[in-house]
Amino acid sequence: MANQNRSSGKKTNDRSNSKKRYFSYQKTNKNKRSAQPQKRSEQKDSLKIAFLGGMNEIGKNMTLYEYRHDMFIVDCGLAFPSSDLLGVDLVIPDFSYVEANADRIRGIVVTHGHEDHIGGIAYLLKKINVPIYATKLTIGLIKGKLEEHGLLKSARLIEVKSKDNITLGAFNVELIHVNHSIPDAVGLAIKTPAGVVIQTGDFKIDTTPVDGDMIDLARFSEYGRKGVLALLSDSTNAERPGLAASEKNVGDSFVNLFNKAGKKRIVVATFASNIHRVQQIIDVAQLLDRKVAVTGRSLENLVTVGQELGYLNVPSGVLIDITEIKKYNDDELVIITTGSQGEPMSALTKIAFGEHKKVSFTPNDFVIISATPIPGNEKMVSNVVNELMKHGVEVIYEKMYDVHVSGHACQEELKLMLGIVKPKFFIPVHGEQKHLQKHASLGAAMGIPKKNIYIGNIGDRIDISSNGIKNLKSVTAGEVYVDGFGVGDVGNVVLKDRKHLSQDGIIIIAATIDSVTGKTISGPDIVSRGFVFVKENEALMKSAKELSAKIIENGYNSEKFKDWNSIKTKLRDEISYLMYEKTKRKPMVVPILMEI
Repeated sequence: MANQNRSSGKKTNDRSNSKKRYFSYQKTNKNKRSAQPQKRSEQKDSLKIAFLGGMNEIGKNMTLYEYRHDMFIVDCGLAFPSSDLLGVDLVIPDFSYVEANADRIRGIVVTHGHEDHIGGIAYLLKKINVPIYATKLTIGLIKGKLEEHGLLKSARLIEVKSKDNITLGAFNVELIHVNHSIPDAVGLAIKTPAGVVIQTGDFKIDTTPVDGDMIDLARFSEYGRKGVLALLSDSTNAERPGLAASEKNVGDSFVNLFNKAGKKRIVVATFASNIHRVQQIIDVAQLLDRKVAVTGRSLENLVTVGQELGYLNVPSGVLIDITEIKKYNDDELVIITTGSQGEPMSALTKIAFGEHKKVSFTPNDFVIISATPIPGNEKMVSNVVNELMKHGVEVIYEKMYDVHVSGHACQEELKLMLGIVKPKFFIPVHGEQKHLQKHASLGAAMGIPKKNIYIGNIGDRIDISSNGIKNLKSVTAGEVYVDGFGVGDVGNVVLKDRKHLSQDGIIIIAATIDSVTGKTISGPDIVSRGFVFVKENEALMKSAKELSAKIIENGYNSEKFKDWNSIKTKLRDEISYLMYEKTKRKPMVVPILMEI
């Protein structure tokens, strides 16, 4: 990483010397500052932004801002693995560039408490311990993460609120309230000598929010009037025309659907982080004299934190433990569960497939899936819906019932944000390439010159000033896989092996050899897993055993193949060729040779 910091050679040294001269000047002329040296310094120094996550993808959002010697981070999230990342639990950003500049990092500012914005913080704090600035609910959710990792006592968590200003070296960051599918979400006005950058975070414009606190459009507009260097704006719904519906629409739908359920038990699956949605479910349940039980670890944690911090209003006696549901009739219950995306380990999926320890479905259940499938999750959601229907369960999942609204701005809201902020430069963020491109076209339609619109990628590092945007040398960035307790120990080679195993299985060749005589004492034994059913392919297994014995014998009796590696390589090649000739499949071949 040091090489990357020095990659521009003499130019970097010039900046460093300029910085030293500037601070020396400040020190010796406390009361007699000439405007001219300061002006030259500001012209030379510009803002730098490195994109470490959240570009060309949904998830693991992380942006690094640099000005002179100061840096700070906006968000540090995770992504959930795609189906081809076999065995991987989580995906987090690569922190190499941050670690290499640890002494320059002044803090982390977090926009809101969703996993794709806070999920990587615990892993980052194991590398560097820097202050974390976030709003009340976001801090509460981060605390839960850090406690799981044993980092809570050492962490420096600083609670802030909208309209607060945070000073981080050369940066001054103002928090601006926005609407999203979780309370306490904020956008950021990042003030630097090079200009003001607005980063919206995840947002929508909800004129009738559940908590009654509308997005602070006036503050965004005020910055727009003063002049904004660049806007980094949420692109998730850039393909969707119109406006995102209000969260209150879902509450009205719940009233109608809960009445439709009649005497049935109601089960609602929703995003674990959507406190507004949970509050509306509780409100309607109370209205209909139903008790509410919650299942799913992340959802249970959210309800606990939400109640403790005052973001959830749960009347006494309404909430019961999931173990108590057998004490009540079906028409007296509402169960809120995780699993709206059909996740294999979620509570809803476990219940649907009969694997949940405390809840099982019957035809007297009325299930509402209060979410829209994230792209790529459609099949998993469909599998769960099909399984529920096999058991005679009535399932409400169609869009026509208005059981879900997005927390992200659609096209008209995105254009409104562009119109009031009036940025000189526009950088779409938080989305796949199609979202970024569509958002960029909206910016162009709003009158921003195409040369002033930048579509980045993970690892890009840019230099931005009133003169324009320049690409700098890319930084180390990408994906780090978390598998159990292992962080980064699963790479492309391991994943390739896992994919190979999942597709064609494995054959193990085990043999024990006398180190003196070179004779085979036991084996070779052929063990097959995930390849063919051995009892029905005895002739194939016999051929593999005979070929293995011949290769081992020739290898130990020939000077040419005396070393083990040569023998193992020949075993892999010859057995793979045999299996492909007979089956047109290529199992992984693992020779295990022991000398005694």
